Amino acid sequence: MAQVIGLAVLNLALVVGLAPLAEGVMRRIRAIVHSRKGPPLIQPYLDLLKLLAKEDLIPETSVLWQLGPLVCLGAVLMAALLTPLGPPPPLAFAGDAIVFMYFIALAGVAIMLGAFACGNPYAYVGASREMMMILSVEPVMAIALVTAAVKAGSLSFPDMVSSYAAAGPSVSMVVAGIAFLLALQAQVGKLPFDIAEAEQEIMGGPFIERSGPGLALFKLASYAKLLIFGSLLVQVFIPLPRFGPWVANLAVNLVGVAVLVAVVGLVNAVNPRLRIDQSMSYFSRVVVFVAVAGLVFASIGA
Repeated sequence: MAQVIGLAVLNLALVVGLAPLAEGVMRRIRAIVHSRKGPPLIQPYLDLLKLLAKEDLIPETSVLWQLGPLVCLGAVLMAALLTPLGPPPPLAFAGDAIVFMYFIALAGVAIMLGAFACGNPYAYVGASREMMMILSVEPVMAIALVTAAVKAGSLSFPDMVSSYAAAGPSVSMVVAGIAFLLALQAQVGKLPFDIAEAEQEIMGGPFIERSGPGLALFKLASYAKLLIFGSLLVQVFIPLPRFGPWVANLAVNLVGVAVLVAVVGLVNAVNPRLRIDQSMSYFSRVVVFVAVAGLVFASIGA
């Protein structure tokens, strides 16, 4: 039990502590690409502290409005406890890939319910876009994880990691990893898929009426998703070297996630935003096909 608690504290500390830093790195990359000086790396930390100190404006009768940020961040942190970051996931005994996707979906539902609770028409538009993105992106990630589960013969993340490390690269895992990577940009809400917020069009969408601690919790949950999905991609779909000590595996994972953060930041900096219909067409016609192809290859043993 002491080991489980220790690993849980480590996972949460890493996700909560490093997620704003990853956001700061992406901001600097965008500034460099746009030939600007850009903010300091610690700017996301300062933004969160500022929001936490501000007044939270709350509609007169809205329990969902108040619960939305708490449920969203709580669901993301529960997903973090199921994610392999190098050490074994602390709650691997209590949940698998299905439970992980449940918590990720719950975080998106919390955003939508909070938006519908505020009564702002722009928030309604943002919530509807969030719903369409969830219906487009999460099936892709689910299929990719099912492919890894078929190869490992288990839905448990530790089994997936150990199985891929032992068996080595395969066609199905490479294809599934590509599909997972293509969906990751949308899952973390970065250009060209930040359609739900779209500040220039719907002024923040689901978060248009948010201020103070509620907005800070939503932002932290968004930042944390990048580390969670990045670690999942690195651990499950990339055959990185595995070592005995979990500290070495953690270091390798963080290096892999750092490279992924740079890639996501670069894509975010050089692409314009897609329309919602373009985004859904891309996922339904291209990315889903790639994910299903990976599953087919896994089913025939490739």
